[in-house]
Amino acid sequence: MIYWDNAATTWPKPPHVQAAARQALTVLGGNPGRGGHRISMAAAEKVYECREAVAGFFGLDDPSGVVFMPNCTAALNAVIHGLLDDGGRVVISDLEHNAVWRTVNALPGGRARFDIAAWSENEDETVENFRRAIRPDTRLIVCTHASNVFGVTLPIRRLAALAHQCGLLICVDAAQTAGVLPIDMQADDLDYVCVAAHKGLYAPMGMGVLLCRERERVVARIQGGTGSRSMLAAQPTELPDRLESGTPNLPGICGILGGLRFVKEHGRQTVYAHEMSLLSLVYQRLSNTQGVRLYTKKPQLGACAPVLSVNVDGVAPEEAARLLDAHGVAVRAGLHCAPLAHARFGTLPSGTVRLAPSAYSTAREAEIICKLFAQIAQKTLHTKKNML
Repeated sequence: MIYWDNAATTWPKPPHVQAAARQALTVLGGNPGRGGHRISMAAAEKVYECREAVAGFFGLDDPSGVVFMPNCTAALNAVIHGLLDDGGRVVISDLEHNAVWRTVNALPGGRARFDIAAWSENEDETVENFRRAIRPDTRLIVCTHASNVFGVTLPIRRLAALAHQCGLLICVDAAQTAGVLPIDMQADDLDYVCVAAHKGLYAPMGMGVLLCRERERVVARIQGGTGSRSMLAAQPTELPDRLESGTPNLPGICGILGGLRFVKEHGRQTVYAHEMSLLSLVYQRLSNTQGVRLYTKKPQLGACAPVLSVNVDGVAPEEAARLLDAHGVAVRAGLHCAPLAHARFGTLPSGTVRLAPSAYSTAREAEIICKLFAQIAQKTLHTKKNML
């Protein structure tokens, strides 16, 4: 199997991750923070070790601001609903995933509660578009760091500066960039970062992280047991307990720790450069292939996430993906839960075929993918000629 669907989840998971998750299941075992016995305490220590590692990796000065979530979507919901259910507006970009788009639509008041700023290839224009979208009652900017469909990025540091100049908070959806592009919450001046740990950090599926530099304002929408202050009828107010009710996913958390070790050992920049070199190879080959359509400029190191959208003229994306799958190539096709991005790039209603390599992908795989696209395009063109 040639697996190039790593924007959905990275696979295979590194041995570091498998070993860490296995340790949680076979050695640690206890419920962290829910017992005074040694395996519960050992589990709690491992959870804190992971908080420290995540905080250090993302430039967060206090590990208590690392909140473990079931996924990146849950993290985004926690911020958006936690800050805005009682009022105020939010500005989002026109590249957002449904984790943001549907969530802001679900705010009390729906469409009347948010504004959309257009992404531009020109950073100055993007920032100005966000500036124009801010209203007197705007509280928050929520934006993707990179499109999960087209890989293009938003200037999050400049948008953070804009937000704070206007007295707003900023939340970044880093689903496609955490572990790939540099993110430093202190240097970038970010208030919240939402992470899909099962992607660029190679953790197991079912793991997300909410990083909170601003620790006071997110209101808990789920209450319950936290293993702390159990005599209180009210939810604890301090992080991470305020946002972590219920038994945590210990194997998943340990898997994050293993994933971080894998990324650090191989070097984030090295892994990223490898993935981008493969996409550059694919882009160059496909840009010279008749019948294949590309939607962005050639992926540039430092300016894009390692994601590329492609179509074959006259072939539905799902059909192209099926044909690739028949030759042992796994990709994703369709709208990728991001209709806003497809509207922006003119690929509605059918969407695109998405290519996303990982640290394990190879140049040989890239060459095979390019040959298969060429064969699909050539066959389609031949069929059209015979029909004329």
